[in-house]
Amino acid sequence: MASGCVVALALACRSRAQQPTIPAATLIVLHATRLLQVATGTLLQPGEILVEGDHIRMVGASVDHPPTARIIDLGDATLLPGLIDAHVHLFLHPGAEDLQTVEESVPWRTILAEQAARADLLAGFTAERDMGTEGAGSADSAVRDAIDQGLIPGPRLRVSGNAIDILGGHEDAIHFNPAQHILSNADYANSIEQLIAVMRAQHKEGSDFAKIYETGPDRLIDGELHTPYQYTEVQLAAAVEEAHRLGTGVAVHAMGEPGTLYAAQAGVASIDHATQLSDETMRLMRQKHIPAVPTFAIFEYFAEHAPSPAAAARERALLDYKIREFKRQIAAGIPFAVGSDVGPFPHGTQARELELMVRYGMKPLAVLQADLIQGAKLLGWEGQIGQLKPGYLADVIAVPGNLLEDISALERVSFVMKGGVVVHQ
Repeated sequence: MASGCVVALALACRSRAQQPTIPAATLIVLHATRLLQVATGTLLQPGEILVEGDHIRMVGASVDHPPTARIIDLGDATLLPGLIDAHVHLFLHPGAEDLQTVEESVPWRTILAEQAARADLLAGFTAERDMGTEGAGSADSAVRDAIDQGLIPGPRLRVSGNAIDILGGHEDAIHFNPAQHILSNADYANSIEQLIAVMRAQHKEGSDFAKIYETGPDRLIDGELHTPYQYTEVQLAAAVEEAHRLGTGVAVHAMGEPGTLYAAQAGVASIDHATQLSDETMRLMRQKHIPAVPTFAIFEYFAEHAPSPAAAARERALLDYKIREFKRQIAAGIPFAVGSDVGPFPHGTQARELELMVRYGMKPLAVLQADLIQGAKLLGWEGQIGQLKPGYLADVIAVPGNLLEDISALERVSFVMKGGVVVHQ
């Protein structure tokens, strides 16, 4: 009997989690000069959306205007789905990343994460994937649940808890005095057995997927990227198999070969950063529909905010290398999703990522499709978000002018609706 009560309570909480912060108006009509149909690139002129509760009921150049509907005229703007950022760090802010995790308490970092989530939502990002709390454990589950229950504003979230790393690996406090025993920003797993144990523990604490560090540190030598792998293909495949058992997936931090190849062979959900991809890796990514998540915005930020001229030169050289490789990846026809790695740079500014992907070779519509259609798939919300279609959740934003002609309009979001609730106008 007690077990049944627990299940009933869990289902009740999940039901409440779908309710918006403020009760949505029964009927709302959104009107603007344009509406973008992302799948086809068609611009409806004008464009209208009839929202009923938290879902879209009608979309077209003209929709029904029920007598009780609230009419919102957004003028010379383009309506499109709420943006998706597939690589964020809500628990980081600008400044020394390693010192944040040592000097700031988890409660304090959680408060900052709430503020970060709000900033991202107001900037038009209505869904995000948090790629590791950097030492704050499952605190991101609490932020996600608080958003779902309407206690705080923020995007829909998929969360991983801590990332997973080997001893002495990418996030293992390797620059501190060993005698002080500074904790890693990730959870240790040095074998298949440990990978599975860590993933099960994180899943118990509320993670939606596993984030694994597959490469690091990164060095350019004679113009080529060198980055040691951390897990073998066999180890990653075991993690992917366990994730599938749990009904989740594995995303990897993987800058270059051979780690990117091992990730593709293992069938991960996404390869994040993906600076160096061999022909074979790209073939597997096409075959298995594994998207690359380039994260240009963080590379640009580090190049422009380096602590010394020498560091700036190194960061700039890495960014230049990444741009050249990105052009190869576009030509190879691999799938992409959009993630900015926001956190080390200010939350709410990450629409810059879409602008950079256009600058470095993708068409505006292709970038929007990567963000919205591929992003919805990657976050497990395909058929619910990422397009303006009847039956989809009413996550809608508006930007000035025609963003197919000026993608930077995404940095000037003038209207945000999440689940039928207007959160910014």
